[in-house]
Amino acid sequence: MKSNQWYMEYKIHKNRPGLLGDIASVLGMLEVNILTINGVEGQTRGMLIETDDEEKIVLMGRMLNKVENITVTALRPPKLVDILAVRHGRYIDRDSDDRKTFRFTRDELGLLVDFLGELFKREGNQVIGLRGMPRVGKTESIIAGSVCAMKRWTFVSSTLLRQTIRSQLSEEEMSPNNIFIVDGIVSTIRSNEKHYQLLQDLMQMESTKVIEHPDIFVRESEYSYDDFDILIELRNNPDEEIVYDTFTGSYNDDL
Repeated sequence: MKSNQWYMEYKIHKNRPGLLGDIASVLGMLEVNILTINGVEGQTRGMLIETDDEEKIVLMGRMLNKVENITVTALRPPKLVDILAVRHGRYIDRDSDDRKTFRFTRDELGLLVDFLGELFKREGNQVIGLRGMPRVGKTESIIAGSVCAMKRWTFVSSTLLRQTIRSQLSEEEMSPNNIFIVDGIVSTIRSNEKHYQLLQDLMQMESTKVIEHPDIFVRESEYSYDDFDILIELRNNPDEEIVYDTFTGSYNDDL
């Protein structure tokens, strides 16, 4: 039978000596493999485990619910956020109202790059919006995530080195395996008809598009927030406000 992965998380009420060993022994007796284990935000521990028998997971959950020193808080097939929580020891900050919005700060660039890398490995059409003030690390994170996913990236519009507005791409660049990087301000405020036609063609492709400044992109184009699968916010610090009035004008002044 095929082995499947599960994510188990439990909160520790009393971290007595030998607690982890006891839990590992239970898993070992059930022949459930521990793939990864890490502390997740304080007195919480997360595990990625693997077994070919789902009944063992159900039984294990019942047994561990009888252990007084811990409370099992999650036992499910792993989501991406679960896998990254075990890797990095913390959960990604997620908007409680808009569940497709994830928040990062500049000191979490490693976690963001890992998150983007896992997203970029997915096949098919996905549109990712990336909010953030200038020079916070948006484009650099996208490129690093592309490297992690072993994908080629293509600038459709950008201001990383100079103002870039592409009106056509080569056959190799139009590969659906590429990561297409779009500056939402450049592609709407500074775009021409040929560029916008290229953008429309890309939006219909079964490929990954990352759009910086998605709010301006939505405001100045025919697209809406419903077209985005994920929205990411990157700040220098948790209290930084992302406002566009302070820098959208400079896009017009550059040319």
